[in-house]
Amino acid sequence: MTHALQHGSILGGVVTVPNIQHAINDYQDILGMQLVEADDLDMALAQSWACPKNAGASSAVLQPTSGADCFIRLVEQPDHPEFKPTTTYGWAAYELTVQDVFGWPKRLEKSGFDIIGPPKELEGLPFFVPMQVLGRGREMIYLNEVREDTPSSDLPKARSLTDHIFIVILATPDREATVDWYRDQLHLTVGDTYTLEYSMINDAFGKPAGTVSDLTMIQNDRLPIVEVDDYPKEATVRLRHQGLLPPGNALVTLAVDKLDALNLDWISKPQVREGAIYRDRRTATVHGPVGELLELIEIG
Repeated sequence: MTHALQHGSILGGVVTVPNIQHAINDYQDILGMQLVEADDLDMALAQSWACPKNAGASSAVLQPTSGADCFIRLVEQPDHPEFKPTTTYGWAAYELTVQDVFGWPKRLEKSGFDIIGPPKELEGLPFFVPMQVLGRGREMIYLNEVREDTPSSDLPKARSLTDHIFIVILATPDREATVDWYRDQLHLTVGDTYTLEYSMINDAFGKPAGTVSDLTMIQNDRLPIVEVDDYPKEATVRLRHQGLLPPGNALVTLAVDKLDALNLDWISKPQVREGAIYRDRRTATVHGPVGELLELIEIG
């Protein structure tokens, strides 16, 4: 295992894709993840996510070959014609810790992943080297090679070519209110706030060079979890097909010590679920402060 589970650990992310087999090939053959489940989405699970029309949809669960207890679930559904990544509120990206980031552009040739941002060392941020890609479902995936820990958080170095999700990015119109929700409702801690020229946001909204944005880290002590990004006023609510998951980066799964210790308005009451992700543990899903789907699995 590459990381010990604790309250707030990222257990996975859901990605919507137009063709499940093509997406499996990308995540398995290109990213080097292992397929651990392939089945139709269960009705009860779909209802617990507030997406009943996804019931029966083809889905697949993949895991890093490191054996990390963190999974990406692919769910097949039609594209939404008005979805444009990095312009709407909700889950904006999943950050994976990887090896040899400068070798990734070559590996991604002739795949379903489009390089949005090539590997680049960031001035003033020596902790990691990121790159950004879009998958077939227009999901945003960051491939980050960790160099060192930050002063306030521990960053995991990859133990396989592609390893687990170690940060999820949430786009919001009110960063401070969103940070407060995660602190107060999930009993997490607030990490550092950074002000930087965020090229992904600036490019998406046509902002001039030099435009800066604020982001705040949500953590559990030194464990980084959610990066909360302030999005400009031009951002919009993410449109979705009625009864289906949000397009792209659709849902995030976190570990929590005890579901009953959280005063949340569950979509469906907590219940025990089977499978690689759940392992006979109780789970329930809630809408977060900007409507994001947040699935919680009890590990206590």
